[in-house]
Amino acid sequence: MQKTLYISDLDGTLLDSDSLISRASADMLNRAIAAGASFSIATARTPATVASLLSEVDTDLPMVVMTGATLWNRKDGKYTHTCFIPEKEAEKAVDIYRRLGFSSFVYTLRDNMLHIYHIGELSPQEKTFMDERDDSPFKTFHIPADGESALPSPLDRVVLFYGVRPDAEAYRAHEAVKESMVCSPLCYHDIYGPEIAVAEVFAAESTKARGVRTLADSIGATRIVAFGDNINDLPMLRAADVAVAVENAVDEVKAAADIVIGPNTADSVAKFILDDFTSQTIHD
Repeated sequence: MQKTLYISDLDGTLLDSDSLISRASADMLNRAIAAGASFSIATARTPATVASLLSEVDTDLPMVVMTGATLWNRKDGKYTHTCFIPEKEAEKAVDIYRRLGFSSFVYTLRDNMLHIYHIGELSPQEKTFMDERDDSPFKTFHIPADGESALPSPLDRVVLFYGVRPDAEAYRAHEAVKESMVCSPLCYHDIYGPEIAVAEVFAAESTKARGVRTLADSIGATRIVAFGDNINDLPMLRAADVAVAVENAVDEVKAAADIVIGPNTADSVAKFILDDFTSQTIHD
């Protein structure tokens, strides 16, 4: 029997309209895992929210977090296979953002703890983002009231720049980064709405695809079934043996998928995994 790794994005894919894993989805995933299925997630989120969201799911596999910048094991709280942005490239990003007046969080990783700094004034969206996470045991914010952090020196442990800004500002910063840096930049609309975009910068080799392949190799999986809904899922879907888009996915993701299933609000991912694993087991 070939070993399949089932790997799902969270927001808009596995999570429901309340940004939670429904009881029905958790039950179906746990049935599949108990029968031998290998399941994990690949998400833009950090362990701070992943740990609570996955609390009712029995998987013990490492998780691909921060859009593939690193793997995180909730059993021991350790990060592995981390892609750091080279120091000179991180300094370029800081210079570009300051020149454009673009605000951004700066995520660094030291001693299995995320330390977060900030460039520029805090936008309303960023203030909300920080307030919702400020008491997390998985990350520490080093951000004063005016938003302008004293950045660590050297900038050699940066894993992510993360900005949430109006559409035009985010895409302008994104294009400037693409033109000047050796990196993996992303810019896309997210849960904040169509007028707000997320601009991210990772190390050049950092993608969900890299993280998923690393995880698959580590467990000896010979087949990858991946689920997604947004632009940052495309590398993972293209690297999968079976690429699955939920019905509510953006058009680019549906076009790249082998299969389009029901929406995230109908437990579609969990149903597909349980059915597919059961079918694979019967035929093998």
